[in-house]
Amino acid sequence: MRQLIEKQVLSLTGLAIGGVDYHHPKHDPGLYGPESMVWQVHGDFTSMLCGGIAALLLQMMEPRTLAGVWDHSNFRQDMLGRLRRTARFIAATSFASEDQALALIEQVKRIHGKVSGICPYGQPYSANSPQLLTWVHVTEVSSFLAAYLRYKGPLSLDQQDRYYQEAARTAELLGARSVPKSSRQVAEYLEAMRPLLKVDERTRTVRDLLRGGLDGAPHLSPVLALFMAGGCDLLPGWAAEALAVDMSESKRRWVRRGIHGSAKVLRWAVRDSARLRALARMALN
Repeated sequence: MRQLIEKQVLSLTGLAIGGVDYHHPKHDPGLYGPESMVWQVHGDFTSMLCGGIAALLLQMMEPRTLAGVWDHSNFRQDMLGRLRRTARFIAATSFASEDQALALIEQVKRIHGKVSGICPYGQPYSANSPQLLTWVHVTEVSSFLAAYLRYKGPLSLDQQDRYYQEAARTAELLGARSVPKSSRQVAEYLEAMRPLLKVDERTRTVRDLLRGGLDGAPHLSPVLALFMAGGCDLLPGWAAEALAVDMSESKRRWVRRGIHGSAKVLRWAVRDSARLRALARMALN
């Protein structure tokens, strides 16, 4: 039973794609290392899945970011594939060796170089835009951290700020600039971005695709529906209202209880995650 659950869980992650060796070279700490807050936060599957859903919903409220995904990817036909590729990038830059992480960052930058155009509101966009890279980064790390605080455990404000400071390294290597590096700066940044965000038919399409489950993983539909609700529950109130995914307090309590229960099972079952492979790489034997 444990192995079956683990196999199903890992099928949603970047490990299902392969191509990253987390076991070698021995003792290579990667970009962050086992004592980092990045390893701590990004090592919890429950937090990353809930936070990833919230981050994606937030990202698609920014018209240029949405246009880049809409015009240059097949996510509508292969949502699971896109989520796996994103998860692979985050896992590799968090836990793989430094050379592998840097190589993947350069690969993504080359791909981003082909992604540009004009969004429906007349604004030009480029996936290598420092401003858009910062937006994507902030929505991710703020959502990951919010999920960790809710479903894994408390962190001091100093620890939270250290997480933001550390995680900024990957964003800056990708080309992001003026990256917020504290809880206060992140909150101020998100508030400043609000006037630039929109919810239109494209945004609602992404929302509905996520709500509808993932092709290729029908056996996980009940769990994914729960985590989708958990991602919506993590959104700032103004974003949940704009996306029409707000929920009652009773439903929020039900969702949080369900995810807490699921998290216990997932943490028991998953023994071959990217973080655990990386920890084995760092072992002294």
